[in-house]
Amino acid sequence: MKFTKMHGAGNDYIYIDCFSQPIPQDPQALARKMSDRHYGIGGDGLILICPSEIADAKMRMFNVDGTPGEMCGNAIRCVAKYIYDHGLAEKDRLQIISAGTVYSMDLLLENGKVDQVRVDMNDPILAAGKIPTTLPGDPVVDVPLHVDGRAIPVTCLSMGNPHCIVFVDELTDAWVRHLGPMIEVHHQFPNRTNVEFVKIQSRQNVDQRTWERGSGETLACGSGASAVCVAGVLTGRTDRNLRVHLLGGDLEIEWQESNNHVTMTGPAVEVFTGEWPDD
Repeated sequence: MKFTKMHGAGNDYIYIDCFSQPIPQDPQALARKMSDRHYGIGGDGLILICPSEIADAKMRMFNVDGTPGEMCGNAIRCVAKYIYDHGLAEKDRLQIISAGTVYSMDLLLENGKVDQVRVDMNDPILAAGKIPTTLPGDPVVDVPLHVDGRAIPVTCLSMGNPHCIVFVDELTDAWVRHLGPMIEVHHQFPNRTNVEFVKIQSRQNVDQRTWERGSGETLACGSGASAVCVAGVLTGRTDRNLRVHLLGGDLEIEWQESNNHVTMTGPAVEVFTGEWPDD
């Protein structure tokens, strides 16, 4: 089975072209094997690039632990790059569907190949029950979450997948690697949650580290950066145009006032290709 390793701002996944080869029979088990950084290829998960009747392609994502995910902003940019660079779609505006939601995106080309992608992430979902979380508020803004013997103010929303944003003075392992796993599986997040820890630099710049649901800490999270922009506006901490500095690079995020959509612009990089032996 042929695969392609790609990353968006260091958020790396293994991509399988299911236009030209069959969909794997057990993608969840395959994700666990291929994503292992010691015994497999290594990555933050597995992405299947599939045909779609209503869009240019369908993205199916699986985390390191094999659990399916609804959306990944960095991965969907890489899917867009793949289908353009490999000739599956010959246009610079694409539509890709993930977990039933269609995302439109504009391709920014350099020397005939995709360098950056601007993704319309659609409206943020602010209703607690649809995130989902049992925390009070619609929206859930700076609400205390009781974890590890203390109350931590959090802001929660969905960008097609659940996010819990924590604004902190310093981005430390004590926050990310100690509290991140606890918040991910907290009982007030029925489907678990991604957790973003954010340090404010200015109203237009923030630093972010992410503990991703099912994958642990990753170098970047595109849907998380989008959620951080929304949370920054809702809490009065940032403007609607935001540069998010992640461990693997920067993303440009805008929460548009005109149509309520969030847009995310960032890189997409193909690293290498290979073949995975059939079991």
